[in-house]
Amino acid sequence: MHRAAPKRDIDESKLSVTAPKTVAAGVKAVTVALGRAVDEMGVIRTARTLARVNQRHGFDCPGCAWPEPSGTRRPAEFCENGAKAVAEEATLRTVTPEFFAEHSLEDLSEKSGYWLGQQGRLTHPMVLREGDTHYSPIEWDEAYRLIADTLRGLGSPDEALFYTSGRTANETAFLYQLLVRSYGTNNLPDCSNMCHESSGAALTSSIGIGKGSVTIDDFKKADLIIVAGQNPGTNHPRMLSALGEAKTHGAKIIAVNPLPETGLIGFSDPQTVKGLTGGISIADDFLQIRLGGDMALFQGLGKLLFEAEDRAPGTVIDHAFVESHTAGFAEYEKQMRAVDLGVVEQATGLPRTDLDRTAKLLAESKSVIICWAMGLTQQLHGVATIEEATNLLLLRGMIGKPGAGVCPVRGHSNVQGDRTMGIWEKMPDAFLDSLDKRFGITSPREHGWDTVDSIRAMRDGRARVFFGMGGNFVSATPDTEVTEAALRNCELTVQVSTKLNRSHVVHGRTALILPTLGRTDEDVQDGARQQVSVEDSMSMVHLSTGRLHPVSEELRSEVAIVCELGEALFGPEHSVPWADFRRDYDKIRDAIADVVPGCADYNAKVRGRNGFQLPHPPRDAREFRTSTGKANFAANELHWLPVPEGRLILQTLRSHDQYNTTIYGLDDRYRGIHNGRRVVLVHPDDIAEFGFAEDDLVDLISEWTDGTERRVQGFRLVGYATPRGNAAAYYPETNPLVPLDHVARRSNTPVSKAVTIRLERHTHTA
Repeated sequence: MHRAAPKRDIDESKLSVTAPKTVAAGVKAVTVALGRAVDEMGVIRTARTLARVNQRHGFDCPGCAWPEPSGTRRPAEFCENGAKAVAEEATLRTVTPEFFAEHSLEDLSEKSGYWLGQQGRLTHPMVLREGDTHYSPIEWDEAYRLIADTLRGLGSPDEALFYTSGRTANETAFLYQLLVRSYGTNNLPDCSNMCHESSGAALTSSIGIGKGSVTIDDFKKADLIIVAGQNPGTNHPRMLSALGEAKTHGAKIIAVNPLPETGLIGFSDPQTVKGLTGGISIADDFLQIRLGGDMALFQGLGKLLFEAEDRAPGTVIDHAFVESHTAGFAEYEKQMRAVDLGVVEQATGLPRTDLDRTAKLLAESKSVIICWAMGLTQQLHGVATIEEATNLLLLRGMIGKPGAGVCPVRGHSNVQGDRTMGIWEKMPDAFLDSLDKRFGITSPREHGWDTVDSIRAMRDGRARVFFGMGGNFVSATPDTEVTEAALRNCELTVQVSTKLNRSHVVHGRTALILPTLGRTDEDVQDGARQQVSVEDSMSMVHLSTGRLHPVSEELRSEVAIVCELGEALFGPEHSVPWADFRRDYDKIRDAIADVVPGCADYNAKVRGRNGFQLPHPPRDAREFRTSTGKANFAANELHWLPVPEGRLILQTLRSHDQYNTTIYGLDDRYRGIHNGRRVVLVHPDDIAEFGFAEDDLVDLISEWTDGTERRVQGFRLVGYATPRGNAAAYYPETNPLVPLDHVARRSNTPVSKAVTIRLERHTHTA
């Protein structure tokens, strides 16, 4: 079954640039998806696998968290990037002990993340002992003993960090946090800390729960949908189908983004006749906002709504909702009436006509949804920005009614479920009390470290063990040089992984790679096939069942890895029945039902036709579990990002050929970038003003408040329709530019969408 992996790495000299596309998906997406799948899996495995993606009794796509339809599902209930994600995981390429014998750590460290990922699935547990030049095989029991002995030898449980990637299933997440708290720490950093932590902080303050309030069916009932700081065509392509359906029901769609993203311009659904013959326009209006101007936009719209109410009293503000269900309205009104619309125009780069037109739509629409993603959350004032967007909905009574509400669009397929299951360094005492009662343990109450604080702890020698449950920590986090040095400062690093990545070559003095099953793989424990469950971006929980025979008999499920480590760490007499949980995942779900709010009768409900929806008090009953007992208007001081003279404000983003840190290929065809990744998108007038020409090679240097500079080299200048003073480039290549201390207020999320940089001509040195 083994297939050879490509031996060539990225050659940036082959990079070419064409005009951006104006329509997303279509026949081209089908051909690319099928071509990648067949190349990785072969024809038969491709047919067997793709037919089960996101289907009832199939498996949940390991890509994004966009929900499945509640009614009939189409034969191909996946997108191009979902097919790429499945192909990456279900590949027939393998990384065996022989591979590690052939490739030293020095050799592997010189390869790109793209090359490492293309080598295939990991097949055996491997160890790198202090002083070794190569990883070598290790038996599972010995690996567990090594981890357990190291953990028991620490001066405090708080010297260990337990990271979680968003693709981990609910059952694993629940057991993982149970193991960590049984051990004695709340150090549970996760990928949410780097993406939607700002959403959770803002929504918890505003409406009492850090999750979106809409369902997939609400899109059909909306009059107006605002999509801000988001690129659905690449990051959540199945969202385009929901937006297209909303348009057929009469919804208006406004895109708010610095870049004109193809998916929000046009969409060709390859599973419809119209899609095969041309497609549809998605956004009715495009507000090309400057980076960091979103808070000003939402405040400007708030001011204009109050002015519209003055002109027609009782027609714009939902006074009944405001009086019955909100607090802080008077202070918010005072703040909005003082907003200077001239400053709003300057901060956003938008003319007054755009503001007036958008405010008019907001005032007249009966059901409004506001969607957002990293473009808002990864800003210095991302929390306040999301509060301002929520303020607009509260003003109009758009929470807890059909077709209206807040919609943070999550990334990884179960990142929201991980948090529900307890993967958070600050879980409330009520959850911990319930956990302790159910299992007879004593959970620590002192809050743990999030992702940024975990890097600081490793850097400073306060953390000595890093355990990664999935993901690619090195490439996902900011300030790459600092992060890599921090991990190398550890006594032990452990990575539970399906494929090789950069985090395997940046390691502690001792390092372990533990190969695990993927979402597509059949999981059999003691002769019985097991299922796992996941939660989508709209709080629906459903089962996922892999069917492919694993590429190696040495692979263990994530559940099995946690349980077997639990037995090694705590011994057979521990109060948690680790062995029982490993043998039968229904028993894990029974425990979840006892501990996790909203999960009563979990085993029964998750087997329903669409699974089940978790409670959401604001959506379900206009009940707001905040400190005031009501939804809270936030009154925030306006902040925005002036561009320093001779500088640019950089946002990092994904190519269409990647998902998070996984690079599928080298074409970002929607933006017209082919066969390379080291590009920086800059307005042509800025390129000329700085004395450069398109195609010049430049270095990007980020400037930080403490005077420290960070540099990445050899990026090709591409003239692009971005606002003047703004720039964009791909991560993880530009993660080194994001200072570790450049974090969002109140959420500690790295600010990857607002990095001040300058350009210098690249001088090649041997």
